[in-house]
Amino acid sequence: MKETIDKLEQLQGKIKTALEVVNLPIKKNKLKELEALMQDQDFWQDQIKAKNISQQAALLKRQIDQWQDIAKNVNDLWEIAQADAKDLDVNLRKEIDQQTVVWEKKYYELERELLLSGKYDASNAILSIYAGAGGDDAQDWAEMLSRMYLRFCERQGWQTEIIDASRGGEVGIKSITILIKGDYAYGFLKSEKGVHRLVRLSPFDADHARHTSFALVEVLPEMNEVERVKIDEKDLRIDTFMSSGKGGQSVNTTYSAVRVVHLPTGISVSCQNERSQQQNKMTAMKILQAKLQQLKDEQHAANIKDLKGEHKEAAWGNQIRSYVLHPYKMVKDLRTDYEEADPEKVLDGDLISFIDSYLHYHSK
Repeated sequence: MKETIDKLEQLQGKIKTALEVVNLPIKKNKLKELEALMQDQDFWQDQIKAKNISQQAALLKRQIDQWQDIAKNVNDLWEIAQADAKDLDVNLRKEIDQQTVVWEKKYYELERELLLSGKYDASNAILSIYAGAGGDDAQDWAEMLSRMYLRFCERQGWQTEIIDASRGGEVGIKSITILIKGDYAYGFLKSEKGVHRLVRLSPFDADHARHTSFALVEVLPEMNEVERVKIDEKDLRIDTFMSSGKGGQSVNTTYSAVRVVHLPTGISVSCQNERSQQQNKMTAMKILQAKLQQLKDEQHAANIKDLKGEHKEAAWGNQIRSYVLHPYKMVKDLRTDYEEADPEKVLDGDLISFIDSYLHYHSK
């Protein structure tokens, strides 16, 4: 029992330190301000602004409730364990041990959010995967990655929507774009941006030789209406084409799919998931605005790096993670050196350890 009491005391200390960073009084005051705005009779006159404020309030309330809840429950658990440790019923001791593990896990989940303090970290995410050179192997690898991220999102309780997908000739996918809705979705998934490398015995090679495949993962925050970059319609070219995705006969026989090209930058975005051309255009514009904002942020960051004498990172050539299925089994993040010996578990969506290592690595 002493070991459990010691764990609870250590957990109390961590929570106390974290609460100083969280600063609940400031969050509560901010929440009161937002709730006061929400009570105004004209609040919903500007629906875009109202939606943004409502989302901020909901996130603040959740954070306040969760930190207050964990502080109270850990303290109560500690007091019960301290009361008379020697005379505690065996079943009660077991229950305290189990609850200690539960609250430890909950603390580390909340601590993770403290590392997500970037401008867009609390936003939804737009995740795209592009198969590299390598034909069937690369396209199959891109589809394996898409399943991995969809499983991860499912574990997190997030909503996902496939916005656009281009199937491979025989197997797999050439590209896919997924909208991921959930608290801190971008903050969690920003660590996945870059080139992912797979080494395995190819199921598409008659000689069953070892092949190396590559896929590029791109992650963008979904911009709310207030944050979106203003785009001049004269800078756009809008192409329409027949959808090849799901949606029924009427979708696949009409020109409902849309490709938006931003002429000054050459950035192109396609969407074919929605039933109407207008809906697809709106979704494509949302992604284009996120891409342009990212480009603007990267140019700003590059200017700062130039001033500091730092080198810019390469895009496609910047391999971030290797997944090896043969001749040995391992997944290794090349930025943090964190590795796992069970690729199947990782490919089934167990990514949280890689995300944690990335967040802690960049918080140093």
